[in-house]
This record gives sequence, C-alpha cells and structure tokens, in this order.
Amino acid sequence: MNSKLYGIDFGTYSIKIYKSRQGVCFHQNSVIAYKSRDQVIAIGEEAYEMYGKQPDYISVDFPIRSGVIADYDTMLSLVNCIAMDMARAGNKMKGGSFVIAVPTEVTDVEKKTFYDIIDASIIRPKKIRIVEKPLADALGCGIDIESSLGALLVNIGADTTEITVISQGGIVLSRLCACGGNKFDEALIAAVRKRYNLMIGPRTAEQVKIGLTSYGDTELKTMKACGRDYVSGLPREREFSSDMVNRAIAEPLELIIDDIKSVLERVPPEISADVYHGGITISGASSALAGLQNYVSEATGLSVNIAPNGATSVVEGLGIIMENPAFSYLAKPLRRTYYEND
Repeated sequence: MNSKLYGIDFGTYSIKIYKSRQGVCFHQNSVIAYKSRDQVIAIGEEAYEMYGKQPDYISVDFPIRSGVIADYDTMLSLVNCIAMDMARAGNKMKGGSFVIAVPTEVTDVEKKTFYDIIDASIIRPKKIRIVEKPLADALGCGIDIESSLGALLVNIGADTTEITVISQGGIVLSRLCACGGNKFDEALIAAVRKRYNLMIGPRTAEQVKIGLTSYGDTELKTMKACGRDYVSGLPREREFSSDMVNRAIAEPLELIIDDIKSVLERVPPEISADVYHGGITISGASSALAGLQNYVSEATGLSVNIAPNGATSVVEGLGIIMENPAFSYLAKPLRRTYYEND
C-alpha cells in the first residue's frame, strides 16, 4: 500500500484531506486571505477569522462556490499553501497519489478542474483518480452501496444540496439543489433585517442558526447577538428566539424538501419500496442542525437518519475506497471517468 495516498474533499465551506492508514489529517475552512495574488496572508480558520473584518487592501476569498472551483488561480494558491503547511507538520504530499471526490451533477469541465488544480500544484502528484462524491459519502455514512437495496442520500453542503439514489454500487438518480447552509444564513439575515431593522453579518447569522434552530422542540430558546442598526447606523444588541430562527430557515429548507420529493417521484417502484423501509440518510455539515431529522421526516413521511459524521463523511468514504481493494473500482483515472463510453 502506498503510504503517500491521500483523499481530498474540496467542500465549499471546508477542505478535508485523508491520509491512508492515518485518517483525516487536514480539516479547515476553504478560505484564503491575501494582499495580492503572490502575497498570501492566511488560509483556513485564520483567514476565516478575518472574513468581514478585513481592511480594503486585504482580500478574503472563497475560491470554491456552489461545489465547484470558481477561481482557478486563487484555488491553486490555496492548495499550494495547504501543501506547504502540511509539509511543515510532517505530511509531505509531494509525489503522492490522490483520490478526489467530485460532485455528480456538474459539467465534465468543472470536474476536470479539480484534477487540474492538483496536477498544476507544487505537489507534483504521481497519480490522480476521481470518485463520484455521493458514492464516497454513502460509504462514509455506513451505507452498503453494493446492496441491491436502494438508498436515498441527502448531502446538505454550504451552497448546494446533493440528493442521490444509490443501488448496486452505482448512482441511479442524482439532483443538485442550489440551496445549502449559506442560504439558511441569508434567509436569517433577511428576517432579522425585516423584523428588527438590524444588519447582522454571515458569521453572526451562522452562530445564531446553530445556537437556536430546534425544529420539534417546544421549549423556546433565546440568544443575544449584535449588529448595526439600519436607522441610526449604530451598533445594537438584540435577543433572538428559536421560533424566529425556525421560521426564517423554513423557506430554504422547503426548497430542499421539494427537490427530495421530485427525486422520489422519478425512482423506480422497487427502489421506492426500499427507501420507504430504509428511510433517508442526511449528511453534510448542515445535517447537524437540531431538529432537522424531525422536520424532514414530517415533510416526507419517511424515517430519517442523520449521519453522526456528516461533516467528514465524504472524506472518510474516500479513506474506505483507498484502504479497501474491494472498492478500488470507484476511483477512476480521468480518461476512464470522462471517456469510458467512447
């Protein structure tokens, strides 16, 4: 087994790297702060702390948007910085082999960009293979993807939600919904502006969302947060309730529910029976929202399982693929991935 074998999940919110036989060795925000393209100040959590607070001469950028690489040059700088940071920590990726998780419902060009970023970096990889992200996610959630029983997996990411039906080691149906954790934050920011005439930032909205979202909980919770008053322009502190947050987030959640129902309407009857008995598995960083299980279950009439490792299920699934020869067929070279029907 190659000791320098790495699996990478390029998430919109965070980047996770798994080293074979060692586990997750890197998990930080996919953010970079720089003064110019060749003068990087910080990456990861340190850069995220600057977000919304930086002076004009510093740019804080999220090079991955909606699950794909939106800024090639900035992403290349971020990958190079990650490689240098890991080398300093004793994990030298240079010359290693890589398995990259890519979304299913994006174009071939967008998928190829993930490959190109690693290939063009200072890592100088020996080999790069591609894995469909839902298959890695399912393995990381403990789903038997080779079973004849169909499974419905919903991965709620930062910008997108990927809804996938899996059976017998392959993807039967997949749908990418342009709604995720960031849309929840935006809905909360709009609700606070409308109700309190208060402007809060995305980081504050995220903290309030995590602290107060509680579908199915009858106990009313409250939390104080600061923002800028729209009328006076001065800093103000307001107390928010869990009821207000639940109502704000319900609208984008309904978009996800509608797409889940749309996928269920298209699956073969036999798989519908499997999903009815097996339920829905929800993963992704936003799967940890309190009460989400109850909300989705009531909306669909199906049982819902929340992955305990939702934030890292994809990269842990890559680890299973790298370490278990039985799943090696899931990791395909670029040519086979995009031209296998030629």
